[in-house]
Amino acid sequence: MSNLETVIVAGGCFWCTEAVFRDVVGVSEVESGYIGGSKPNPTYKEVCTGSTGHAEAIRVTYDPGTISLGEMYDVFLGTHDPTQLNRQGGDVGTQYRSAIFPLSDEQGEEAKAAIGRWNAENGKMAVTTIEGLDGGTQLMEWYPAEGYHQEYWDGEGQRNPYCQAVIPPKLMKLRKSFQKYVKSDG
Repeated sequence: MSNLETVIVAGGCFWCTEAVFRDVVGVSEVESGYIGGSKPNPTYKEVCTGSTGHAEAIRVTYDPGTISLGEMYDVFLGTHDPTQLNRQGGDVGTQYRSAIFPLSDEQGEEAKAAIGRWNAENGKMAVTTIEGLDGGTQLMEWYPAEGYHQEYWDGEGQRNPYCQAVIPPKLMKLRKSFQKYVKSDG
């Protein structure tokens, strides 16, 4: 078994990106949370105002022997709209920005390469930012979201009209565009 790695990405509502990555091969854990802001220990209510500077994000633990870092970033960029600045659909504000928060210089370089691939393949320019790494020494603080946000789609999200409208198209995009990275149901 390979050593597990961690990536942190933000692609709009964390309920949506969490639902996608829970279905990706090699992923063992997905945690919703907040990163990229200035207020210590922010709450969901505070982050939703857009005043803290945090993004709704997910921290994904995965096996790089099963799916590479580049493939993880490709799935991320391919399952949300990285061309929308500070929004995803009806969710508007910097807390819904498209961003990658590298935990090492290698992750930062791979993030740049993945954005370049996405731009070339789609003929558009992603506005996805790469945040938080300053010469490999300055990492941003991660704050786990409140418990009721974790595994949201698997529970309350199934009954939430917003989630029913937004998450299934993202899961379909995962299954259509990244079929070889989808966990088998059996």
